[in-house]
Amino acid sequence: MTTEHHLVPREKEGSSLPTAALCIPCHKQIHALFTNEQLEQSLNTIAALRENKEMRSFLKWIRKQSPTTLPRTRKSRHLQKR
Repeated sequence: MTTEHHLVPREKEGSSLPTAALCIPCHKQIHALFTNEQLEQSLNTIAALRENKEMRSFLKWIRKQSPTTLPRTRKSRHLQKR
């Protein structure tokens, strides 16, 4: 199952811009790690997300999991402080 991820967040005027189909764990992880400002400014392509150090680590791990795995997602510490 996939979800639709707006490469530029909807609140940042991205509702009519390109989207990407992502698995649920990856989509949740993106929003747990990054602010909408980060997503708008520097992480607004699939390539940029894949190249990010934190996402690379997550992708390496999630590829080893069962396709039915829905891991618990926690906001990163820098997002929790906001």
